[in-house]
Amino acid sequence: MPTPQTIVQVRGVSKRYQLGHVPVVALAEVSADIHANRFTVISGPSGSGKSTLLNLIGSLDVPDTGSIRVGNDHLSSLSDDQRSQFRARQIGFVFQSFNLISVLSAIENIEYPLRLTDTPKAQSRARASELLAAVGLAGKGHHLPSQLSGGQRQRVAIARALVARPALVLADEPTANLDRATGEDIIRLMRRMQHDTGTTFVFSSHDPALLEVADDRIHIVDGRIDRVEPASEILS
Repeated sequence: MPTPQTIVQVRGVSKRYQLGHVPVVALAEVSADIHANRFTVISGPSGSGKSTLLNLIGSLDVPDTGSIRVGNDHLSSLSDDQRSQFRARQIGFVFQSFNLISVLSAIENIEYPLRLTDTPKAQSRARASELLAAVGLAGKGHHLPSQLSGGQRQRVAIARALVARPALVLADEPTANLDRATGEDIIRLMRRMQHDTGTTFVFSSHDPALLEVADDRIHIVDGRIDRVEPASEILS
């Protein structure tokens, strides 16, 4: 079996935050590889550092020490403007609170990342319509987020994350605010979209249903990697 391609390489990454006068170590000398075209879950208890690692991979934050490479981009060498361009070009985000723009319709939310890159309006609308249908919401394009259920809003968020054809989708606890049945529907949808698009999905989650379908699992405890379980071990 061929060795899977590494799309994310994390080496010796540490991150500390200051809570009042108390320093909190979120990550301590973390190293990990994430493989392309796979479904990877970063798991661990609350406060373990999994969301911090996801934010660093997505260049929403910068590590205190260590290095992160995503594709051919070495994040530590990027300026603030270059990191913004990197996120727009390479990363799609899905959040547990959906983070949709309340005054925009579903289809406008989906096409929003393309409008930020000056994609022609007709092209961005066509691509958004394609993704809206792909996530099963073809008849809901003109609905505002307040007119959609939680599961429908998360479907819009998934479509938005994929609209610019990113190499990597990062999802932070995407099922946390959904009931079990809806969460399982969303997991099946993301798995299908990952298969159809070849996009790499990386999650922070402790949802057992998501862990069960992962190709790879990276378990973090107290800011350190406790274990890594590739698909061959998970399925054995």
